Amino acid sequence: MANYKHVFEDGYSYFITIVTHMRNPILIQNIELLRESFRVSKLKYNYNIDAIVIMPDHLHMIITPQCAKEYPHIVRTIKQHFSKYCDPKYYAHLQQSHSRRKEGYLPVWQKKYYEHTLRDAKDFKLHLDYIHFNPVKHNVADSVGDWEYSSFQKYVDLGEYHSRWCDFSADVDFE
Repeated sequence: MANYKHVFEDGYSYFITIVTHMRNPILIQNIELLRESFRVSKLKYNYNIDAIVIMPDHLHMIITPQCAKEYPHIVRTIKQHFSKYCDPKYYAHLQQSHSRRKEGYLPVWQKKYYEHTLRDAKDFKLHLDYIHFNPVKHNVADSVGDWEYSSFQKYVDLGEYHSRWCDFSADVDFE
């Protein structure tokens, strides 16, 4: 497995992806616990959630921490709080390696997460679009606006997107 180096530079935003263990679809079923996990992390660390989408088995977010070195701690806090309070009925059936058990991991999250430092406004917008299109990409929504576990509506309200952005379900008349 590649050993990625994380970039810690204040003033940048970070695109982060966190995935459940074995892509177990438990996040929507436990959405209130996940929201609470974010609230706990926000009490400990100063950061903005610029965009987010919660999918059944993963989440994508863009965050801007006041202190860049804190984003790994932000992710860890969210994952730890969720794991600690998640009912085992949602994950007890999952297999996990001996090394994961030995290290004390519950089979809730993948050990690692993906991070990308957003370099400029174009990079930010590209990842913002990726986040908001994700429910359509994964066939959990017919249109971007149909998925309630997303910051898409916030950006519609801000005038950044039209409410029918990427809505391919509408009939199109070319005549």
